[in-house]
This record gives sequence, structure tokens and C-alpha cells, in this order.
Amino acid sequence: QVQLVESGGGLVQAGGSLRLSCAASGSIVSINDMGWYRQAPGKERELVASISRGGMTNYADSVKGRFTISRDNAKNTVYLQMNSLKSEDTAVYYCNAAVVVRFPYRNLKLWGQGTLVTVSS
Repeated sequence: QVQLVESGGGLVQAGGSLRLSCAASGSIVSINDMGWYRQAPGKERELVASISRGGMTNYADSVKGRFTISRDNAKNTVYLQMNSLKSEDTAVYYCNAAVVVRFPYRNLKLWGQGTLVTVSS
């Protein structure tokens, strides 16, 4: 009944930009932390960026200064603005959210379906 739907992935040249969106839908009471993870071929899934309900952000060192995470609480949506993209950023990007739902009243950690970002050299 509650899910995260991602959009915005695609093919982009190195140095270009993409903006990923992830919207939570369903019977949602509130959303606490939200974040973006990525997994490249042959590598472990890693945290790219996270943002708390109040807007506190955290970034992986590899994306600091290039990526910006933001959220619109009214829309239950988290965004990832990716600038100055590098070939090393190529991966499947997954959004994640800690969601409070009903019924019953409880906390859930949800994952989006993943969206592929391919950066060509």
C-alpha cells in the first residue's frame, strides 16, 4: 500500500547533470530520514546522500560539492540533483525512506525500484 517511485535516470555525458526524484505514495503518516543509495557493477551498495525530516544532510565524500539532496515534505518527495557527473557515478540509484504508516501504526524502511544513471565519457 505504500511505495517509493523513482524517476529521472538516464544517459548523460560526463560533466552533465541529472535530477532524480523519488515520491512516496500511500497511507503515510510521516517520513523521517530519506536517502539515495547507488550500486555500480561489481561494487557494494553505498549511501550517496541522506536528509532528515528537518533538512539535515549527509553526503558521501565522492559526491560532495557535486550532488545536492533535498526534500519536499508536502509532496513526500526526495530529490537528488547531480551535477558535474563522472563516469564513476554510473550506477543504479535507489531511494530509501523511513516511513511511518498505518494500519497498524509502525515504522517501515522502504526502497524504490531503482533507476539507472549512465554517464558516458
